[in-house]
Amino acid sequence: MSALLEVRDLTVAYGNIVAVQGLSLDVHEGEIVTLIGSNGAGKSTTLRTISGLLKARSGSVAFNGERIDHLEGHETVAKGICQSPEGRRIFGGLTVDENLELGAFLRKDKAEIAADREYVLGLFPRLRERLTQKAGTMSGGEQQMLAVARALMGRPRLLILDEPSMGLAPVLVDLIFETIVKINEQGTTILLVEQNALAALRVAKRAYVLESGKIKLSGDAAELAKDPEVIKAYLGG
Repeated sequence: MSALLEVRDLTVAYGNIVAVQGLSLDVHEGEIVTLIGSNGAGKSTTLRTISGLLKARSGSVAFNGERIDHLEGHETVAKGICQSPEGRRIFGGLTVDENLELGAFLRKDKAEIAADREYVLGLFPRLRERLTQKAGTMSGGEQQMLAVARALMGRPRLLILDEPSMGLAPVLVDLIFETIVKINEQGTTILLVEQNALAALRVAKRAYVLESGKIKLSGDAAELAKDPEVIKAYLGG
């Protein structure tokens, strides 16, 4: 069975600094796959390359059986890959509703967009209370909800989440992860990068451990959560 997303031998560099080296990974339809590793391991670089925001030095990215590594970011979105970026990157001067509208900027199906707006407001009821509020005036947790909701407005087949729990209070971390599971159960495939390795391994089906730009370990997420090396390095064991 071919994967929905296939990354093969990806090498990405910033000038002379190689951030990702020979990386290969697969994400199958319906899965949550997580990429864990310490700061600077190359996780965000990998996601940005898949999304078309960075160009690889070598290797390939295929989505739904088609090479996409030559595409620009907006073209990748049109193919069905949407990203909630690290640091949220919401449009602070715009209202919550305007941010959601921008998430659907490539779409023309008005009735479906309205239905998806209702869907994301159902996932994040707090956003419904804040629709006319400037996004920049909301709490970090609310901004994170908006970043995920905005990505979902593109109706992705693959939702990429980069550090969705970063900087959030523990109670909000739990809420974000519960919502990630809910989104996945409703049919969206998810690729998740997360500093909180324990929470990521709990929700994911499979995991890849990235170290210094290379895949060090990969396999079933529940099994990796028991791996002594993973526990020592990432789970505070």
